[in-house]
Amino acid sequence: MTTRDTPQRRAVVRALSRLQGFVSAQELHALIADDGGRIALATVYSQLKSLVGSGEVDVVMTDRGESLYRRCVVDAHHHHLACRRCGRTIEVDAPDLEAWASEVGRRHGFHDLRHVLELSGVCDACAP
Repeated sequence: MTTRDTPQRRAVVRALSRLQGFVSAQELHALIADDGGRIALATVYSQLKSLVGSGEVDVVMTDRGESLYRRCVVDAHHHHLACRRCGRTIEVDAPDLEAWASEVGRRHGFHDLRHVLELSGVCDACAP
């Protein structure tokens, strides 16, 4: 599926490119509106879903079930370690996990495997 380069998509990408960390769709929508952009919140969600699907945007889930988004820093497949308190997120490689997932797929006759690993904890700065 080819994604169209629309003004709405460019507005979402431009806003995400200005941010360092993860942001909710609502926060992103407000940022675009504060800059004078006119885009519906539903369109922001739609564009984020498309950008996640194409691998251009990372998404993590908070303990409250809220999705947070940011532009991918790493082009290759990666996973996240996220602080549940402050939201600080680190991209991590997991070669042992990749090998394990491939082996499980082979063992059960599956191909073209995809997976997501998200670890959450409390970072040193937030620990009691």
